[in-house]
Parts: sequence; C-alpha cells; structure tokens
Amino acid sequence: MDTSIVIIGAGQAGASLALALRGAGHDGPVTLIGQEPVPPYQRPPLSKAYLLGEMPLDRLYLKPAEAWADLNVTLRTGTRVIGIDPGARKLALKGGETLAYGKLALTLGATPLRLPATIGGNLDGVFTMRDLADADAIAPHLKPGARALVVGGGYIGLEAAAVARKSGMDVTLVEAADRILGRVACPQTAQWFAARHRAEGVDLREGTSLVRLTGPDGTVTAAELSDGTTLEVDLVIVGIGVRPETALAEGAGLVLDNGIAVNARARTTEPGIWAAGDCASFPYRGGRIRLESVQNAIDQAEAAARDMLDQGADYIPKPWFWSDQYDVKLQIAGLNTGYDRIVTRPGTRDGAISHWYFAGDQLLAVDAMNDPRAYMIGKRLVDAGQSADPAAVADPATDLKSLLG
Repeated sequence: MDTSIVIIGAGQAGASLALALRGAGHDGPVTLIGQEPVPPYQRPPLSKAYLLGEMPLDRLYLKPAEAWADLNVTLRTGTRVIGIDPGARKLALKGGETLAYGKLALTLGATPLRLPATIGGNLDGVFTMRDLADADAIAPHLKPGARALVVGGGYIGLEAAAVARKSGMDVTLVEAADRILGRVACPQTAQWFAARHRAEGVDLREGTSLVRLTGPDGTVTAAELSDGTTLEVDLVIVGIGVRPETALAEGAGLVLDNGIAVNARARTTEPGIWAAGDCASFPYRGGRIRLESVQNAIDQAEAAARDMLDQGADYIPKPWFWSDQYDVKLQIAGLNTGYDRIVTRPGTRDGAISHWYFAGDQLLAVDAMNDPRAYMIGKRLVDAGQSADPAAVADPATDLKSLLG
C-alpha cells in the first residue's frame, strides 16, 4: 500500500496540513509542492507590516526552509503541477516529470481578480496584492508625494490604502458599490472605517467605478472614473476579490461548487483526494460556504490531515478574521450572514467600539475595533453557540464578562 501523501499548494493550508500529518503520527512520505520559489509564508503581513518594511522576509516564513527537511517533509518550491490522473494516482509536473501519490491534498488557494486588459489592466504600474511577488513589486512605488489609486473597498483595498497613506502617498480609493465592505460588514462598521480613512486623508469615493486606465507608453499615468473625473496616477492597486483556484481539480473531474466541493471531512468527490483552504467549499448550516481566512486554512487543513489518517471528524468552523489599518486593529468573530439587527457598544478605551450582529435574539458575530475584550467575549459566545441580551450588550455599564453567564 502506497503511504505517500502529496500536497499541492504550499500556502498556509498546505503547510498546516503537512505539519498536522506529522503531528498525528504519519511516518510515510510527505511531499509539499508550491509554485512560488520560497518556503511557505504568512500572507496577512504582506499588505501591512512587510509592505511597510516593518517585517523582514525571514519572519514571514512559517518555518525556516531547513525545518521542513528536519520534519522529513519534501518541500518542492518553484514546481508547477499541470495535471492529475486520479485513476493512476499520478501527477504531471511542468517539465515532463510524473509523481505518484497514495493520497492527495489540494490546498491551491485563490487567485486575485484582475482588471480587463481592455480598460488598461495590463499596464505597468497596475498591481494586485496577494503574494510575496506582488508585495515586492509594489514596495518600490510607495514614495512620498506619489499618487495611488486603489480600486475596491474590501479589506485588501482598505489595507493597501492605509499603507500607501502611511508611506506619504496621495491616495484615492474607489468603490463601485454604494459603500465599502458591502459583502463582509454591516453599514455601521463600513461607515466607521470610511470616516477613519477620510480622516487620514484618503479621497474615498463610494458609488464610483473605474472606467479605464491609460498610459501612452505602456505605464499607467491616468485613471478615468465614472464620476467624470480623471486622476493622474503613479500606482494602481486592485482589490476587487478573488476566485478559488480550481483548474487542476476541474481537469481531474472533481465536482466544483464555488470552489472544490468537499464534504464535512474535506473529502472531494474523487476517492483519495482531499481539499482545504481558500479553494474548497464545504457544508455549513444547511448550505455550502467557502472561507478565505487564516483560521479556515489552518483548521480545515488539520481536519483533512486527520481524515487522511482515518482519525477524522466533521469540520465545524469557528471563524475569526482580522485587519490592521493605521493604528486600528479590527477583530471579527463569527459569520454575520443572516443578521437583522446591529447592537453598537462603545469600548472602555478612547476610539474603541464594537458592533454585535444578531438574528432575532441570537448572536452571530462581532466586529471589534481596538476592543480586544469585546472580541474575546464575543468569540467565546459565538464559538459556544450562546447568545447575549442585546440590551445588556448595548449598555456601557454592563461588565462584558457577565455575558458569559
């Protein structure tokens, strides 16, 4: 019996899966394949501390390169898989090599959406912010007095705007929808961050879309917007979402459903193949979801590893997220889908505030801005499936700890 396990995708999920296999006692061969030329690294700091030069490259790495060899994990960087043959249990690698596997995990992540070439998306000076190469390409453009356009008012776009402002750039951010954070946060959280960005000097334009980018010599120099204005720009950062990376899975005949469809134990529709992280959609509360978060990448990958070793249990996520913008630490616990009421609670420190999402009387999620105590109490309640009296939450005199009962 072939005990080898191959993991395609050397991001947070792939690295977590490899470590979990060894931690659970698997002593067979483990191969971790990544397209990038570096060991697995953290992605969240890329658009924050790393881009600002506050975190060196070696601190990004989840483990030093030599540590993978110490764990007897074969790390193959700069390697691209171009095909999967599930029947033969073999992979085709770019360059003609084939690689056999006993079991296979797909931790392929997601790919950022790009602007169409027809509106200037292929001009030099236009970037997405997803991986180390993106951050390294953007960094030289962060110059005081230079002009940046950020397209998209999600968390990636807002973080990019904050970094550009902290670098001394003139920043315009456009969001085509009527408000920023439209898919992921309540209007109160969105309004709070919009006000903060404007206070920091960002020209934030909601309900405004990009019409086209222009640059007569192949490098972007101007942006035409739907409000009729034309901006001179030196740098454009695009944060308009991602799509799950599914091409390999589709080529192998796996079922797709907003990503690679897996069951509650991270198994795909093909025997011997699991998937986890940003690329995978899984059952949740009677439907299917796909979570783009560090929490999901780690926890679902660990669940997949246990199931690969016949130690499995259903994966039930306990979602958490965070975002750093200026001196603001946003911490999110839970998923706000289906909320019908927002309760706002002022924090005990200056500038701290939290928004609590309820469906009826059931607490679903909490957004906490510079309020770690509200986050921790909210997370404990959400993770346990408990709720809290909305009136008590809103009352600043309520000791948050008393909400735990």
